Amino acid sequence: MADGPGGRRHRRRRRYAYGPYAGGPDPLAPPFDIRSAMDQIGRDVMEGSSPRQALQELLRRGMEGRRGLDDLSRQVWQRRRDLQRDNRLDGTLQQVRELLERAMNAERDTLSRDEDTPTSEDARFREMQLDALPNDTGGAVRELSEYDWRSSEAREAYEEIRDLLGREMLDQRFEGMKEAMQNATPEDVERIREMLDDLNSLLQNHAEGRDTTQQFAEFMQRHGEFFPENPQNTDELADLLAARAAAAQRMLNSMSAEQRAELMELSQQAFGDPRLAQALAQLDANLQGLRPGEDWQGSGRFRGDNPLGMGEATRALEELGRLDSLAEQLAQSYPGARMEDIDLDAVGELLGDEARVDARTLAELERELQRQGLFERAPDGSLHLSPKALRRLGESALRDVVDKMGARRGERETRRSGAAGEATGATRAWAFGDTEAWSVPRTLLNAQLRQAGGDTRTLDVSDVEVVETEQRTRAAVALLVDTSWSMVAEGRWVPMKRTALALHQLISTRFRGDDLALVTFGRHAQTVELGELVGLDGVYAQGTNLHHALLLAGRHLRRHPDAMPVVLVVTDGEPTAHLEPDGEAYFDYPPSPYTLRATVSEIDRLTGLGAAFTFFVLGDDPRLAAFMDDVARRCGGRVVAPTLDGLGAEVVSDYLRTRRR
Repeated sequence: MADGPGGRRHRRRRRYAYGPYAGGPDPLAPPFDIRSAMDQIGRDVMEGSSPRQALQELLRRGMEGRRGLDDLSRQVWQRRRDLQRDNRLDGTLQQVRELLERAMNAERDTLSRDEDTPTSEDARFREMQLDALPNDTGGAVRELSEYDWRSSEAREAYEEIRDLLGREMLDQRFEGMKEAMQNATPEDVERIREMLDDLNSLLQNHAEGRDTTQQFAEFMQRHGEFFPENPQNTDELADLLAARAAAAQRMLNSMSAEQRAELMELSQQAFGDPRLAQALAQLDANLQGLRPGEDWQGSGRFRGDNPLGMGEATRALEELGRLDSLAEQLAQSYPGARMEDIDLDAVGELLGDEARVDARTLAELERELQRQGLFERAPDGSLHLSPKALRRLGESALRDVVDKMGARRGERETRRSGAAGEATGATRAWAFGDTEAWSVPRTLLNAQLRQAGGDTRTLDVSDVEVVETEQRTRAAVALLVDTSWSMVAEGRWVPMKRTALALHQLISTRFRGDDLALVTFGRHAQTVELGELVGLDGVYAQGTNLHHALLLAGRHLRRHPDAMPVVLVVTDGEPTAHLEPDGEAYFDYPPSPYTLRATVSEIDRLTGLGAAFTFFVLGDDPRLAAFMDDVARRCGGRVVAPTLDGLGAEVVSDYLRTRRR
């Protein structure tokens, strides 16, 4: 802000532009949608999966905007493949060979210039020594340990070999040691050797069961600079070192026998002091004794062009080990596996922050599903959908049905006051599906009481109460659903179950006085609870025993003589079985006259009770259509031929129509 002419102060105008967020998943969006998750789990359960399998399948697929376990596992294996495809393990051997060649060339050049000098005989002797060196790099470096170099350049190259080997060997086991030991002095090497001696003593005492608390504290006080991870006790120190030592061993296992022998030979020349290699070998032995569970025998196949030094190669093998462990966690294939077992820190370090967020979201989703009590444990130990989960699935199924009914009729809402009668004077909390008038005084009073408790929202759905009405009539409803194999084979299994869910939800929330019986019929019929129907597996069994189903429906209707009887039949095949007096099912195809006669007789009995029939015919079987048309004319019922997508809407709509009638 500044003074302008005449003392006026001018403000710089700022311009803002608003648009949709385009930076990936919405950071303000909820991490997951419980309702959508339950819909997916319910769909899988209705298709025959167990609740546990359905939950695992959801976690494998992921949710909208979040990757699942399959995608994360695919990223793990991609990272693993890239490590092995792009790299090779002989980087240190290659550097040693290059340095040795440089040393040899520099020394030969110096000796060739000495041939015409008084020391030429000495020069020729030295050349003979060089010519007699072993062909392998390790043997040549060992033989040259006592050689008196004439060339300063050659001497420097040879010393660089020793320093390189020492730094690489230490870098395998101690983080950042390669850089710390750059231009190491003999005093530095001696400090390392002392640290290794103290470390081996500490680990040996720990292995023998002695109390090393004081010894560990003294060790860290003297040598803590070599351990930036700051372990808190001997066990943590052993865990840290054993993981790296095992990776170093896997690196050796991954090399060819010739490369391995050459590297072991060269290790004796590290810093020109074989005691370092001996101390490290003793350290490996101590760690292997303390942590035999580490992978000391594994290996990996590296076939790339990028040469890795010993320290880098060891870290690559260590990363491979962590990737394998993470892959096992993501697979969730072991008994008792849970999303909480996944190491989120490892996911972030190995796969990136976005993968970490995806894995955490999946873990939170699993935890929230269990916290909300959507699963319950059966006496046999298996998981079942809880009544709460079934209600949620029913809400979803009924919501879909209402949407389809509205779309079919060009209406936004299809709920009607229907059978509601006179107000009783009582009120109750609003529930999904209620269409009674609001009790405005009770609703406003609930809102005021809630605000008095500190809630600042003006009105919430939990405040709403509706006026109770007296039902003029009540209905006894029998929904008979065909569970023969053709329903599974033709893709009618899940629509049938969602139809039952929607009707059950409507009756339990809107028409609480009605009584619904769910009857399944294949070779035999049985009355089932909603949870049993939702989890029912499709099995190959011949027979469509509508006769038995009608018998069970009649038993249900006779229990409620004061209720309007309603029979809804969903089937895709004409009756091919009936129940004999001895309780055995008789099957024949084409349908036996005895079966047709028994079925029609039972329909006549229910018609005598005043039952309202509706037959929902799936598929395009002309024999079935003709049979149902004849039966409907006989009992005064209706025949509906819905699409699979519209089955639920047709059943619910017919129930409401019959109810209003």
